[in-house]
Amino acid sequence: SDFLLGDFLQDVPTYQAAWRGIMLRQTYPELEELIARSLELYPGTGARWNEQKKTWVWPNGANLKMRYCESDKDVLRYHGHQYTWIGWDELTRWATLYPYRYLRSRLRSAHAVPTKRIRAASNPGGAGHAEVKAYFIDPAPQGYQPIRDETTGLERMFIPSRLENNLILMAQDPTYINRVKGLGNANLVRALLEGDWGVIEGAFFNEWSQARHVLRPVPLPDFWLRFRSGDWGSAKPYSFHWWAVASDDWQHPDGPIIPRGAMIAYRELYGIKTKPDGTFEANVGVKETAEEVAARILALELEGEEIKYGVLDPSAFAEDGGPSIGERMAKKGAWFGKADNKRVSAKGALGGHDQFRNRLKGDGDGRPMIYWFSNCTHAIRTIPVLQHDDKQPEDINTDMEDHAYDDCRYAAMSRPWIAKAPPPPVKDRVRN
Repeated sequence: SDFLLGDFLQDVPTYQAAWRGIMLRQTYPELEELIARSLELYPGTGARWNEQKKTWVWPNGANLKMRYCESDKDVLRYHGHQYTWIGWDELTRWATLYPYRYLRSRLRSAHAVPTKRIRAASNPGGAGHAEVKAYFIDPAPQGYQPIRDETTGLERMFIPSRLENNLILMAQDPTYINRVKGLGNANLVRALLEGDWGVIEGAFFNEWSQARHVLRPVPLPDFWLRFRSGDWGSAKPYSFHWWAVASDDWQHPDGPIIPRGAMIAYRELYGIKTKPDGTFEANVGVKETAEEVAARILALELEGEEIKYGVLDPSAFAEDGGPSIGERMAKKGAWFGKADNKRVSAKGALGGHDQFRNRLKGDGDGRPMIYWFSNCTHAIRTIPVLQHDDKQPEDINTDMEDHAYDDCRYAAMSRPWIAKAPPPPVKDRVRN
């Protein structure tokens, strides 16, 4: 909220009366909180507050309206308006991005104002979490990467933040972080402390953590074993990942110790239809042939990169009057074996879900045994939001976009791993 207030303020001296803004919250009580904060910050800048009009006015003519927009239809109040700056506080409070998109058409001016812009701030969660995440975060989950909207020509960017980045709050109220930890809901705590947009209530893998499982891409030791895994798709997306297996404990340059035997997905190939605005057509594939996909796989592999083996979902080896998908890919040089497709545990053997979950949880020291480089954007986008199946709670809802997960599950099943049980407690001996 402070950032939004400051972002508008910085151009008040530059554009003067041509600088016109509107700041929005969903409800009036929420707006009152924002107004109260502005009353602390703005009077020292020479601005006057008009209570009746709920508007700040500066001596040079710049002005900022403070408004609320409770439902989609409320944005029609602003039809015909012109603004050079639009701010949205807690954007996920709106169930859809319709108000955001509609007000975007009001970003205009008859004056020479080259820096017209929209700013939005929000915590993870809320009714609009999924749509905000899909639009702003999924195209570049690590943030700081401009995404151009092909329809409007505008660029958008996700700026990630954690509670610890709020230096003023941490300095003035250092015990606040402990109060957040005391909320009791692990997912909510992660969302508020880590700014983790992968946190979803009811998630099948609530062990997933952006902070723990996603790494910045860096060169990996050449001697580590490397392999590929894949999930075939045509009308639905296909997914392939390249993995390196740590041969000993290894320290990532950013600090984490990657334990021996951990798997790191360092490359991703995902075939999904892309909309003109740069967002994805949810769960829609690109209908490429086996030969085209094989060529893409080989084009991504570096000269001298030794891939020891590959695993691909068993359905790709089904024959229907001709060579299978797997055979056709192998003829082009992208070879795979049949993956183990057991999903749910049976007769004492761990299924794919448990193998994957065990690696997410990690070893006895809490270190994950599976990681993704941040360039694996579709695994990061889709795995955390997977839900339980309503009829079979021990399984995943396969109507969701589960292709990256299936691909990664095949990889985990190709290298079974179980955490060592802690040693039994030593019993005290009493001598007579």
